[in-house]
Amino acid sequence: MKQETTFLWNRFTLREAFLLGFCATFIVLTRAVLRMKFGLPGHSMFFLMFFLLMARGCVPKLGAATLVGLVAGAVSIMLGMGKNGPLILLNFVLPAIVVDGATLFYPRLAINLVACLVVGAVASASKALTGILLDFLMGIDTEIIIRHILITTFFSALFGALGSAMAPAVVRRLQANRLVPAPPASD
Repeated sequence: MKQETTFLWNRFTLREAFLLGFCATFIVLTRAVLRMKFGLPGHSMFFLMFFLLMARGCVPKLGAATLVGLVAGAVSIMLGMGKNGPLILLNFVLPAIVVDGATLFYPRLAINLVACLVVGAVASASKALTGILLDFLMGIDTEIIIRHILITTFFSALFGALGSAMAPAVVRRLQANRLVPAPPASD
């Protein structure tokens, strides 16, 4: 067997690093291209959750989604995307940590539709923590913060669940064609 070159503290192979890099790139590109104002908060979570779950499904290693979130968040900061400044990094990292944490408990997450829907909604709702922090730092009234967070959390969870619903079919197709490894069998 030939040895593959490893990156990032001998954690990921070159192939896996490319896959994760492509997922991070697609997250940033979809945010840049689809900067439409629909009047609905949280619509950006649609593609974020899809690509985070794709990253975790294509590279079944702990930290894959978190690495994609870190890279996408760092690039978004460098490009000046978003109105939250450096706090935008949390919008990418918190959902990614939820995805990686969920796969600790259920390794076959990326190929199960129901699990993806639940994790997509919860991970997208975790973005509300950034909104709460920003609202408190700006000194907004608590009642307004609660209303704002309830509305944004609901729509973020909705779009995140819809985006994550697409991932299992794509990951299963990639696994069926042996393009990505299958996750370990559940006990």
